Amino acid sequence: MNGGSAVRRALLVVDVQNDFCEGGSLAVEGCSAVAAAITEHLREATYAHVVATRDHHVDPGGHFADEPDYLDTWPAHCVAGTEGAQLHPALDRSRLEAVFDKGEYAAAYSGFEGRADGVPLADWLHERGVEAVDVAGIATDHCVRATALDAVSEGFATRVLLHLTAGVAQASTDAALEELRTAGVELAGAVHGSHQRYKGTSLGPGR
Repeated sequence: MNGGSAVRRALLVVDVQNDFCEGGSLAVEGCSAVAAAITEHLREATYAHVVATRDHHVDPGGHFADEPDYLDTWPAHCVAGTEGAQLHPALDRSRLEAVFDKGEYAAAYSGFEGRADGVPLADWLHERGVEAVDVAGIATDHCVRATALDAVSEGFATRVLLHLTAGVAQASTDAALEELRTAGVELAGAVHGSHQRYKGTSLGPGR
């Protein structure tokens, strides 16, 4: 994404929502700081497009549970029409061209399951000639992981900006990073606020 590069790169901001941040119903430690860090990143970085994804549950069935296992079932979160479903206020929403909602009636981890005005994320990016994506957001070991893997499957050169993510748990985050590396995802930086054993490459000039 350096000034002389012809590659069209987009930033995908994954699920930086109130319910996933401190004080929310399914909070991930460091989420609020990630929201602010993404805003700071956008002051310096140049992208062809910037979009966000959002959990937007109406009735996701068994995805919600009163006694969740935190693997396949979760406490109620990001319910459509609630404050918890809104993007975190520290995230500069003025930079977002579109917000892709996912998970209305079923569990949805990948941002590529989301739609904006009925258009799937992959179609939206392909229609605009995007060739590469950076992925940031919440959580490293869940929705960021799933979004990055699907980005590779959709043919995008994919990079996860680890310093602009936060994970739920150490073990699952380590496993997710290894899976991403194996899938060909570039990992840059280190997961925000953690003591990750796995770190990615450094971001070069013009990131």
